[in-house]
Amino acid sequence: MIQPGDRVAIVSPSGGLPEIFPLPYELGLRRLRDDFGLEPVEYPTTRKLGSTPAERAADLHAAWSDPSIRAVFASIGGSDQVTVLKHLEPAVFRADPKPFFGYSDNTNLLNFLHSLGLPGYYGGSVMVQFGRGGAMHPDTERSLRAAMFTPGEFDLTPAKGWTDHDHDWANPANLETEPPLFPGTGWRWSGSRTVSGKLWGGCIEIIDWQLAVNRWMLPTESYGGVLFLETSEDMPTGQHVYWMLRNLGERGLLERFDAVLWGRPKSWALDRRLTPEHSAEYVTGQYAAVDRALAEYNPEAVVVKGLDIGHTDPMLTLPYGGQVRVDPAAERITVVY
Repeated sequence: MIQPGDRVAIVSPSGGLPEIFPLPYELGLRRLRDDFGLEPVEYPTTRKLGSTPAERAADLHAAWSDPSIRAVFASIGGSDQVTVLKHLEPAVFRADPKPFFGYSDNTNLLNFLHSLGLPGYYGGSVMVQFGRGGAMHPDTERSLRAAMFTPGEFDLTPAKGWTDHDHDWANPANLETEPPLFPGTGWRWSGSRTVSGKLWGGCIEIIDWQLAVNRWMLPTESYGGVLFLETSEDMPTGQHVYWMLRNLGERGLLERFDAVLWGRPKSWALDRRLTPEHSAEYVTGQYAAVDRALAEYNPEAVVVKGLDIGHTDPMLTLPYGGQVRVDPAAERITVVY
């Protein structure tokens, strides 16, 4: 666990967006310092847009090689972290295990660390969760504080208020006010047996890319556990979601999980401003694609849909490779940090 006063690395293994959007980044750094009591340490590519994969890998090696650094946080995601993986030296990460926080494209690094038996957390990017306008969402903050500072069990709970509408970072006024929230929708449950096991998954588009390049994928012969997946702001169609799940099924991956946790779909973006009716149709279509794929490849799985574990707000932090218990009778999901 991290301790107040610890030095923590801030890295950009995907996109160096702090260079062009410094305001949410600086806000996230300030909250890490003032609210969480940590000392952020930046690296050469943290604020550099267009850095090479080798340069970003060098920053990761430096962060893990510094014994004074006790955790590593991604500034944000991106779209090409898969090109960084071939530059990573496993021995560097094994020599000093420390938790990594990130999501979206950071599924690549989380899965790489998981393959080495090292800790990671799906959630907690500097620019998005820590740098949220007005204040951090209380659900996000509570989950992150538990993951960072309090080992043990933590109950995930449905959000009472949520949004998938982004604030435009180019407008400084958006950093001063919290986004308006929609009423909570609860979770959608199917299945009746209680399932316990290890968590594995991430952003399904990135998992699909990892399948394509065959990098550090989960062994299919001896796993079990709980799969968690969510979709990004790219908003893949229901048909594409089905195809990606079908690919997992054809590789023998879907059948290896006793339960599936599916994140609330992001159904609105600054460049795709759907009407409320079209957003609802998008979510319904995605859930139908999930049901179709699981009916074909893992009909016995317990399934919970609509969790706040991805690109919507709030975002609950998941221990990547950590333990989870899914209890349909009590409609309760408990993770272990």
